[in-house]
Amino acid sequence: TTHQRPRLSGGSSLRKRAREGGKMLSSSTAPSLRLHHHQPARPRRRPPAPAAYRQFQSPAAASRRHLPAGAAVRARGATIRAIDAAQPFDYESRAAGLLEERQRLKIAIVGFGNFGQFLARTFARQGHTLLAHSRSDHSSLAASLGAAYFQDPHDLCECHPDVVLLATSILSAEAVLRSLPLHRLRRSTLFVDVLSVKEFPKNLLLTSLPEGFDILCTHPMFGPESARDGWDGLPFVFDRVRVGDSPARRARANAFLNIFEREGCRMVEMCCAEHDAHAAETQFLTHTVGRMLATLELSSTPINTKGYETLLRLVDNTCSDSFDLYNGLFMYNKNSTDLLNRLESAMDSVKKRLFDGLHEVLRKQLFEGKASPPNTATTGHHADVHRRQLLLEGKPPSPSVPTPNNVTVPK
Repeated sequence: TTHQRPRLSGGSSLRKRAREGGKMLSSSTAPSLRLHHHQPARPRRRPPAPAAYRQFQSPAAASRRHLPAGAAVRARGATIRAIDAAQPFDYESRAAGLLEERQRLKIAIVGFGNFGQFLARTFARQGHTLLAHSRSDHSSLAASLGAAYFQDPHDLCECHPDVVLLATSILSAEAVLRSLPLHRLRRSTLFVDVLSVKEFPKNLLLTSLPEGFDILCTHPMFGPESARDGWDGLPFVFDRVRVGDSPARRARANAFLNIFEREGCRMVEMCCAEHDAHAAETQFLTHTVGRMLATLELSSTPINTKGYETLLRLVDNTCSDSFDLYNGLFMYNKNSTDLLNRLESAMDSVKKRLFDGLHEVLRKQLFEGKASPPNTATTGHHADVHRRQLLLEGKPPSPSVPTPNNVTVPK
């Protein structure tokens, strides 16, 4: 028997639809069948540049983005304009800020008198942290300068300052230093003195402080009166007596010296012995002459000369300091005694020269026209003394001077 498939109605229409579907399938899959053929790569478009970048492009580069491919570009003169655009992070200013922060010190001023307050004003203006201690109560003045005042030295040392500045008088320096509780400080604390003599504080600090403490002996060669208009050009003497080898210790000592360098001081590195030899002349002699002139009670006159006004200023500059300072310059500088003896000898030499000249004039007046003096030496002596007294009193000598022997001495 022959099996026949049943004929479905509409068979021709189904076959027609199948043929059309095959064509559609072949056309839809045609691109995927040709993927193995080489296709030219399309140029990749760059993402749009940010606005911060486009502002640095020249007009020609900006217009070239909108031209079709292959179009000719006419060259134009490119103009580059530098614009100070804000950077996401300013490394340079931050590094400068960190450096400045490292150079800021915590300074404890021991001896908050006239000179200590004078230095504290500059320290505070430069941004350093200030601590203060003194025998007298200067808490209100310290607060006006932004300094923390401590009546008890134990409280001061427990704040662990970077620098302890010894600004006492020369006479009280040893007693004040021995009263400080050094065991409450860091073992690497830097001690700085600003006394007017240098060998004495150097030996005092070396024998009183533990070996781990750094020592810097300094002397600002000026004070509140001489530096009222600023520190620019004024000498600052220093000696690195003992500074540790670590970079942090050297940086701390340099940071303290930088305080005076920033103010324009003339930095002079000099050993303590050489300083005292020079200071005997530049400082002790100046104070001695100023004190001597002050005893004369000099005052301004309507006919002042420049030199006389200089002497008046010298009296003001030297006598404004305490006598303890002047006394310390003499007692704690071994060169001062020799200088005082030389000054006295120089004064005697000047006086002798003046009186020798006066005697010579009187002798010429007494013995003019005579081959020899009168018959006795006593006669000439009495006449010499009498004429000198008349001259000192502003009276003209008489034509003849009677003598005890009734001998007339010619004019």
